[in-house]
Amino acid sequence: MSTIVDFSIFPLDKGESLSAYVARAIRIVRESGLPYVFSPMSTSIEGDWDEVLAVVTRCKEELEKDCGRIHVALRIDWRSGPAGRLTAKTQAVEEKLHQE
Repeated sequence: MSTIVDFSIFPLDKGESLSAYVARAIRIVRESGLPYVFSPMSTSIEGDWDEVLAVVTRCKEELEKDCGRIHVALRIDWRSGPAGRLTAKTQAVEEKLHQE
């Protein structure tokens, strides 16, 4: 089974520049060892349901150490079947684009 979580997390009470807080979350994602894709607006992680939700929880716990209000946007794609969809989904679209 494969779960892809696409999420963004950042504090709402720390002004305009939030990259330091996002970096703290991405460090946790990286250290999890799960496959991930970081982009300007969100991060996608693939793994088992409990694994990916645990990573999001750790990110929230890290930020709540010094943030009084945290925004978390979360989308989940769960599917029975093999892992590897994090890259396979985009590759399938790219292949179709090249066929045109």
